[in-house]
Amino acid sequence: MITLHPEEKTPLYEQLYAALAADIRSGALAPGKPLPGRRTMAAQLGVSTNTVDAAYQMLAAEGLAQARPRSGFFVQETGGMLHTRAARRARTVPQNAEEGNTEEKNDGILYDLSTGSIDTSLFPARSWGRIQKELMYQRPELLQRGELQGDANLRARIADYLSEYRGVDCTADQVVVGAGIEYLLGCLAHLFAGSTAAIENPGYGRARAVLENNGIPCVPVDIDRSGLPAEGLEASGANLCYITPSHHFPTGVTMPAPRRAQLLAWAAARPGRYLLEDDYDSEFRFDTRPLPSLQGMAGPDGPVVYLTTFSKSLAPGMRIACMVLPWSLLERYRQDFAVYANTVSRYEQQTLCTFMGEGYFTRHIARMRLAYKRRMETFAGQLRKELGPRLLLGGAHSGLHFLLTLPNAGGEQAMVQAAARQGVRLRGLSE
Repeated sequence: MITLHPEEKTPLYEQLYAALAADIRSGALAPGKPLPGRRTMAAQLGVSTNTVDAAYQMLAAEGLAQARPRSGFFVQETGGMLHTRAARRARTVPQNAEEGNTEEKNDGILYDLSTGSIDTSLFPARSWGRIQKELMYQRPELLQRGELQGDANLRARIADYLSEYRGVDCTADQVVVGAGIEYLLGCLAHLFAGSTAAIENPGYGRARAVLENNGIPCVPVDIDRSGLPAEGLEASGANLCYITPSHHFPTGVTMPAPRRAQLLAWAAARPGRYLLEDDYDSEFRFDTRPLPSLQGMAGPDGPVVYLTTFSKSLAPGMRIACMVLPWSLLERYRQDFAVYANTVSRYEQQTLCTFMGEGYFTRHIARMRLAYKRRMETFAGQLRKELGPRLLLGGAHSGLHFLLTLPNAGGEQAMVQAAARQGVRLRGLSE
């Protein structure tokens, strides 16, 4: 942000020197920071390289910069106090900025039993990294912008996988890849503008927040032992319904086939009604195969939007998820989002495509399922041993969490607070 004034009597190289020296002394240019190359600086300011070189040499002579062979000029430590711009920056940067933002502080927490993370040591870093490295060198075209819905070969892999393992009835054309369920729910909120959504109570609070932030009012409907009841759904007056039928969050209930049929009948009874089926962790079912998806029961143009994520199976930070749109919504989606770019890096897309195509993904899921099953059984066994027959565990048959009920323990908040005093973070159902 240096401006030179050729009309003034002061030579240009002295003007440049004075501006740079002021920035160095004020701390705006930090010690160790390289100064722009002479040709680069000359091009930016519209002066000759001799002008820049003269200014840099003056800085070096005064000890404000250091010339390093074949590297250029670097700012030297001035020994003065930082002030103005640098000082303001130092005052406004949070103390933990280097560590990144976290949803909660971990003060005093030894064991975090909340549901938002995975064991990153199980991530197949070697295989994933090798595939991605090869793509970086061999597929430079992936630097270009890709398709709106995601790369076609990845969508084909996902469609095949969902068909084989989840009973989803779709083609690759119906699959939309996006950076997380939250982003995809935001897209759906646009498509369903003016609607009202029924949500499970208790349920996934983040989905409710996303829908409401995008203008979709949400009506909580109390669940029972079979999940969200059709009678409550009808009474809500909603035309959308967000549900987690394969593994209800957070109780772990699996919706039985008769209840699924009732919800599909509700959706089919009137035009404009849709079920938003979030199948967030069905890979981790430890006893039997999960029931087919609602989308598969309804068919490729039924009133169901299927959503799933790779956050649990790979890593939350990957931000790769997908939805399957019925044909009746697909054309509208393509029209309204035609100018959008896909929100997932094409290198990540193609790494996942290869990872799935070469069989790594299914093997990885099998290893994770076994590891998590053993941990769940060990953990649940120790809880039963220590807390006795009063203990109730719900939803331990699948997923990465279960619901613990301990009668006569003072209630939810007392349990959460008692655990926190021992350095254990629990999530209460009321949250």
